Amino acid sequence: MSRRPVSLSRRLGDGAGIPFMGSLNSKSRASPFLSVGLVVVGAFLIIGYVYSGSGGGSGDRASLNRLEGGGVSCSSEIYQALPYLKKAYGDSMHKVLHVGPESCAVVSKLLKEEDTEAWGLEPYDLDDSDANCKNLIRKGLVRVADIKFPLPYKSKSFSLVIVSDALDYLSPRYLNKTLPELARVSSDGFVILSGYPGQRRVKVAEMSKFGRPAKLRSSSWWIRFFVQTKLEENEIATKKFEMAAAKKAYQSTCQIFHLKSRH
Repeated sequence: MSRRPVSLSRRLGDGAGIPFMGSLNSKSRASPFLSVGLVVVGAFLIIGYVYSGSGGGSGDRASLNRLEGGGVSCSSEIYQALPYLKKAYGDSMHKVLHVGPESCAVVSKLLKEEDTEAWGLEPYDLDDSDANCKNLIRKGLVRVADIKFPLPYKSKSFSLVIVSDALDYLSPRYLNKTLPELARVSSDGFVILSGYPGQRRVKVAEMSKFGRPAKLRSSSWWIRFFVQTKLEENEIATKKFEMAAAKKAYQSTCQIFHLKSRH
């Protein structure tokens, strides 16, 4: 489901109008077979429209399969994107903060990488944490904090911050506060992994944990919001990530944005 990332200024110029889709409403009496055929054709048109609005292509079909198996997790996508993040950020990967659900698992993965220190910030209660997660919490490597408020770290505490599956649950009111905080606590930039519109269904478990369904926004929405909050794209990291991903034909199931820290 990956779109090839381009610069913010270029993507801001991309207009994606929503085509008018009228309902199939036949006034004449059609045969049962014709009616069924029209319904099938309509279903394919709707599916095609959803795919085109989310990036289109084979990546969408793969993501849909993962969705039907329980939903797409951008935190899990970090495992797949990690080799390309290392190519993009190099030495900036030595002190990493992950913000989002599944922080214990992400931190455990990062700690296995050579010359990498990692910490995690879980925005939601860790009710069902396993022994490994409890150990990370006990060591102070993972902590729980409400990201709608100032992050509990000094400025430039981390070389790189990676946030996944967390910002999709925040309204613009809180994003206005959280995004500058991510820029503040990082020194070499921060990476956002966000779901594509139409990618996930609302689940009862999701509602009970997060208090609200995820608001999956388009890339153009995010780009406009970054500009409004005076955040700049990290173009060098974006290009390096693109090149590394292209060599291995990697396609992310999540939108990935590379942003600069604030100095």
